[in-house]
Amino acid sequence: MQNAIITASTKGMGRAIAIAFAKEGVNLAICSRNSADLTAFKNELAIINPNINIMISVTDCSIKQQVIDFAAAAEQQLGFIHIIVNNAGIYEYSSILDDADSTFDKHVNTNLMPAYELYRYFGKTMRAARWGHIFTICSVASLRPIPEAGTYSVTKYALLGLNKVMRTEMQPHGVKVTAIIPGSTLTDSWKGIDVDKDKMVLPEDIAQAIICAWKMSAGANTDEIIIKPVYGQI
Repeated sequence: MQNAIITASTKGMGRAIAIAFAKEGVNLAICSRNSADLTAFKNELAIINPNINIMISVTDCSIKQQVIDFAAAAEQQLGFIHIIVNNAGIYEYSSILDDADSTFDKHVNTNLMPAYELYRYFGKTMRAARWGHIFTICSVASLRPIPEAGTYSVTKYALLGLNKVMRTEMQPHGVKVTAIIPGSTLTDSWKGIDVDKDKMVLPEDIAQAIICAWKMSAGANTDEIIIKPVYGQI
């Protein structure tokens, strides 16, 4: 039985990914800033698959020490971590010239730092074991900047760059590294905006793509998966 750690796991893509892995019989370490949401989701996952272990942690993924503490607790309770899903992220509408003084640090600390720190924490044990799979939720903004979200785009470019470095470092050791690059996906980022869900990517689509990549043969690595709305970006 494998063990997975997923950041920002109670909503949107993180939630869908956790449910998908639970159905596959994977033990889970999940986190959120909201204790009530975590407890409720743990109970839901236990109903989906009562045979898996589920570790929960109240964690603010923008705070380095809390990310490290989450990683340590997951390793202590579950053992070797086979799967990392770097899902934590924020999206704010603003051009760089109109950013608040705190915008850059907030985006770096949420969109980039957690993936960097989890790699540093688990990478050496994965390398030694020659086993593991790291998934990083990037964005189409990693490929082409979104004019209305400048700093978000910068950090998502950096996140895809980090994913490429991780793959380069892990490739000689047989550890898989995959970037997931979604377009307009129906998450809380769209809350309050009138959108047609049938013209968007759904969180379950992202989860299914991850499961498919994870299930590939030992010799196959999916470098990048780009998933966009069939009618184009919203």
